[in-house]
Amino acid sequence: MRLFLIACLVGWFGTISAQTVEGVWISVDDETNEKKSEITIYVEDGKVYGKISALLMKPADTPCNTCPGDLKDTPVLGLEIINGLSKSGENWKGGKILDPESGKYYKCLIALEGPNKLKVRGYIGFQALGRTQYWLRKG
Repeated sequence: MRLFLIACLVGWFGTISAQTVEGVWISVDDETNEKKSEITIYVEDGKVYGKISALLMKPADTPCNTCPGDLKDTPVLGLEIINGLSKSGENWKGGKILDPESGKYYKCLIALEGPNKLKVRGYIGFQALGRTQYWLRKG
């Protein structure tokens, strides 16, 4: 009986941890379907942030030539691309996301579409004017 209870608790905590946006996510190229990068998403002071923790298609020292301001020519690896999202129901929104390819910031909304699939939507103005990607949990 004791082993059964321990197994249930472990399963329950595993389910809880899998239902968080925190962790390492793999972005996939929209056109080639190849794994592009790994993004580590974390929560700090109740807000969600994400940094590029690995580049899978480019050298690690690739600079962000198109990034704005002080970020111009900084390494893409380590770049904070998700900034300041707040929990809103089942979603995280109200912050921004940086597209290192274009160097542009967009409003951002992320939502779990299951324990291992993250919907990432960048948009201008209204959510209807944007693009959605799906990232996969590493592991």
